[in-house]
Amino acid sequence: MKQPLCSGRTEAWRPCLPRPRRSRSVSTPPSTGSLACVGIGIMLGSHITPLARSHIENADVVFAAVSDGIVELWLKEMHADVRSLQPFYAEGKRRTQTYREMVEAILAEVRAGKRVCAVFYGHPGVFAWAPHRAIKVAREEGYTAYMEPGISSEDCLYADLGIDPGSVGCQHFDTTQYMLYRRQIDPSAWLILWQVGLAGERTGHRFATSPAHRQVLVDVLSRHYPLDHEVIVYRAATLPMQAPRMERMPLGRLPGADLDSADTLAVPPVQALVADAEVQAKLVALDAYQAAIA
Repeated sequence: MKQPLCSGRTEAWRPCLPRPRRSRSVSTPPSTGSLACVGIGIMLGSHITPLARSHIENADVVFAAVSDGIVELWLKEMHADVRSLQPFYAEGKRRTQTYREMVEAILAEVRAGKRVCAVFYGHPGVFAWAPHRAIKVAREEGYTAYMEPGISSEDCLYADLGIDPGSVGCQHFDTTQYMLYRRQIDPSAWLILWQVGLAGERTGHRFATSPAHRQVLVDVLSRHYPLDHEVIVYRAATLPMQAPRMERMPLGRLPGADLDSADTLAVPPVQALVADAEVQAKLVALDAYQAAIA
């Protein structure tokens, strides 16, 4: 099975074992190598910032972990030496191993004194272990390392679904992390569960889980939401000719939905905000006091 184009993104709940640090003599200054991890957004060509483009065009070598092969071709129009990170994926191979190999490939060129640009779809710091790790190690070894943010799936979700996270609040979790731990949620706010197609994935090498795994997720969610509560399966469009996925369904029907790791579950509030009368009274009294002494 061909592995999907990914970006070194990893489950938020999965701990990463530390790697032995490479030692650098205090008397030996680092070379001129540098690293810029840049995000190019979700939509091909539409979301890239001028600064991200500049990093790509002026690098000595560009590594690419993007959402589609067409995006790689687009990057090659900006730079002659674009190296895909896709070959590090293999069937049955643990994703943590893949991500570590990506980091080492990137850092090898930095250590060789090159200006390296590592390109990731969306935001390079969101659900992405490899960029954070590469920057951390590069800085520890004395190199200049930088992250340039990009438009993420979260940004697209707010735009496509018409959600203002400031209205009633918005809470975000990795789906499997939410399942494995007793997270305290507020059912009067939006609940966003990322990588819902990987619900309950604990092996580190699967790219999808079964309806039975999603049933466990529904069982957990049913502690707070009725089974007929409408939820939204969301996936941002990555190409101009695509439309975003915004499929509404009752919560109880989620196990039978066709999902993959790119899908997100948006759960609308199920109850109204509950006023804190005690705090409100304190604020009223405080405002009255300050007005009286003004």
